[in-house]
Amino acid sequence: MTLWEGRLGGTADEVMAFTASLAYDRRLAADDLAGSRAHVRGLQRAGVLESGESAVLLTALNRVEEELASGIFVFQAGDEDIHTAVERRVTELAGDVGAKLHTGRSRNDQIATDLRLYTRRELLAVGAAIIELQDTLLHRAVEAGDAYLPGYTHLQRAQPVLLTHHLLAHGWALARDLDRVLHSVVRMDVSPLGAGALAGSSLALDPDGVAEDLGFGSRFENSLDAVSDRDFVAESLFDLALLGVHLSRLGEEFVLWSSEEFGFVVLDDAYATGSSMLPQKKNPDVAELARAKAGRLIGHVAGILATLKGLPLAYNRDLQEDKEPLFDAFDQIKRALPAVMGMLGTAHFDTDRMRSAADGPAAAAVDLAEWLVERGMPFRQAHAVVGSLVRDSVQRGVPLSELVQANPHLGTDALGLLEPGVAVTRRTSPGGAGPKPVAVQMERFRHRLDLDRQRVSHSAAAAHVMGSADDVARSEA
Repeated sequence: MTLWEGRLGGTADEVMAFTASLAYDRRLAADDLAGSRAHVRGLQRAGVLESGESAVLLTALNRVEEELASGIFVFQAGDEDIHTAVERRVTELAGDVGAKLHTGRSRNDQIATDLRLYTRRELLAVGAAIIELQDTLLHRAVEAGDAYLPGYTHLQRAQPVLLTHHLLAHGWALARDLDRVLHSVVRMDVSPLGAGALAGSSLALDPDGVAEDLGFGSRFENSLDAVSDRDFVAESLFDLALLGVHLSRLGEEFVLWSSEEFGFVVLDDAYATGSSMLPQKKNPDVAELARAKAGRLIGHVAGILATLKGLPLAYNRDLQEDKEPLFDAFDQIKRALPAVMGMLGTAHFDTDRMRSAADGPAAAAVDLAEWLVERGMPFRQAHAVVGSLVRDSVQRGVPLSELVQANPHLGTDALGLLEPGVAVTRRTSPGGAGPKPVAVQMERFRHRLDLDRQRVSHSAAAAHVMGSADDVARSEA
């Protein structure tokens, strides 16, 4: 059975094979059922369906849900997609009344609704997982205490920073990811159901009531826009891609840090792999895959934008290509987040190795320059004085401390800046990497994390309005 058999003859097998989406869109079954229940209730409120007909349809939809959940639902060759499969089975169960399920509805507004419900739920799940990873970062940051390591620019040692500061840097990046996710949820909080194929319906539909029933904040304003809008897919893919980029950056550091050349971290055996040939190897595969998945996620963003860029209003079958990249992006991120969290949570930081790497005299070069600035020397001149000392130390093989002591602008009073552990304590500006600003930052991060946890819970609770309405419908049926 096709949904257009009254207009066209039989569809070629090759066309069905090319256009079918059931293999991947069956994961939208719960959302399709929720949308169908809300649509039925809306048709009853509008007087299009009698209460008895509505009850029959809701009972059939509940039966389909049970069959899908238990695995006994039988898909048939003519089930082009999950929407066709559900409607076909409802009609089998409800008889002629089942043929009224699609009244006033098109697959265009149906799938747009299903996909928004799915995306909203999955984004909120990702948001909750981001919070968990941030919790792990905070826990490790607290554990780090006064440990410090070299901070890098251009992958060259620059200034020592507290390990806590370094870990929280990733935490703040994740906070922006969470912010983007939650704002995307707000923007997609619009129900397309009732837009029909593109122009609405002559029937007395109730799109406002259906939107409320499904837990949406509002309904569409323009039916053409409602069925063609995939901004929420593109935004979600970008949100996930940038989150993937941040996971990749953290992964890259763990790849470096776990190498013998750095030796800053030892991975737990449970979050590392071995070599099929080299018995001594302990490989950071989680970190490497986190790094690699980012490219895959970026490709999905480029793909959906290329698909959308030339489409005229309203619906075009091209939009079927929105689902596989979106589904894959969610799958990859939802696997990556707990894996990275486990890697981070179980890793052993070699803080002695970190301190040793950060205590080279040259790491205090900027402190020497700022010491001169505090005594009235212009910074550019101070930079030149210290830079020449570092160059002489490297080229002549003379310890920097000797050159500092002998320099008329510096002398013995400045030698204390070169002592191990001193430089990191001198970072005192707000948001800096020293003990005092990091202590303030830690409290601000805790506060932000608490607020974001509440934001995720509030958004999830609002989305569960749909579930509550469905529970009522099932009990009434």
